[in-house]
Amino acid sequence: MRTFLQSTWGRLAVGAAVVVAAAILPLLAIDIPGVLPGPTYTPGTLTVLAYAMLIAALALSYHLIFGVAGMLSFGHAMFFAAGAYGLGIILRLLAPTGMPSEAVFLLAIVLTLVIALVLGNLVGALALRVSGISFAMVTLAVAQAMNVMIRRNVGGLTGGEEGVTLEVDVVPDFLVGVVNTRNLYWMALAILVLVYLACVWVERSRLGHVVAAARENELRVTVLGLRPYLVRLFVFAAAAVLAAVAGMGFMMLQSSATPRISTSDFTLTLLVIVVLGGVGYRWGAIVGGIIYTLLDQRLAALASAEWIQGLPDVLRIPLSEPLFILGMLFVLVVMFAPGGIVGLTHRVTRRRGGAKDAEQPAALQDVEA
Repeated sequence: MRTFLQSTWGRLAVGAAVVVAAAILPLLAIDIPGVLPGPTYTPGTLTVLAYAMLIAALALSYHLIFGVAGMLSFGHAMFFAAGAYGLGIILRLLAPTGMPSEAVFLLAIVLTLVIALVLGNLVGALALRVSGISFAMVTLAVAQAMNVMIRRNVGGLTGGEEGVTLEVDVVPDFLVGVVNTRNLYWMALAILVLVYLACVWVERSRLGHVVAAARENELRVTVLGLRPYLVRLFVFAAAAVLAAVAGMGFMMLQSSATPRISTSDFTLTLLVIVVLGGVGYRWGAIVGGIIYTLLDQRLAALASAEWIQGLPDVLRIPLSEPLFILGMLFVLVVMFAPGGIVGLTHRVTRRRGGAKDAEQPAALQDVEA
């Protein structure tokens, strides 16, 4: 049984089972007190779960940059914002043109993806001229500039601090309204699956092997006659497009977007999610994204619980702050499980079966082959 689960067909079977279980979740009445706000068929719970899956998809795109290519970016949230704001702004601009609503919606999606691709290539081409902490600072500077432009409502397009709302008149009816929350949940699940498959394709392609090898030994890759700059730029742009896809899903789910999603703090949240789940593991980004989002959503309710309010001040005050609890959880993971949640399970599995981790980035010999 263990050998089958470690094989390609075994992993495909497990993945398919997880997707099917997630797809039928809205049809069930599962209630987990303290974790979910209500039964799984209710709109509130489905919205929380859909948001968690979109954050997991965004974390997967960050995994490509940080976990696979080894590039520490402090501005990845700008591409998520580009997807959300891009879709909202383009829909608003195209709505009065008189085009059929279906054509407007599809055209807005295509144009938003093109904008994300161009933005990813431009930022990547600039930031990849340097490396290490300098690369991180360049991405941070560009992201901060974009955040300022959004807040200042440049061109009267971004709505300033109030943000952008979704033009529901040109959005398909089955994706609008509380009654269609189930459809929005399935949309978020589809986005997560799409982003996961794209990450698998990039990592297992020759470009993925090269960028992973360049992370380990750039000089050796260069000696082999390869150009790390170009493959890193490809991975950076691919991650930008995938982040924009998650951003468009966020706009559809929330029907609005505010400048908060373009801040560097949001990118730092992605870094925490990837580290929490396990750097270098695709499932780590998913598990970290879902766990972090559920904790972030539910810790506020836990902080106001009566049993916490009855504690002495030395315990009540810190435990009443959700960020404190999340911070302590992050510290504990870094100290006692440096490979993250998924990394810990993989280490336990390897100790029992002696199997090699199939999700680890490609080694240099894969490039030389």
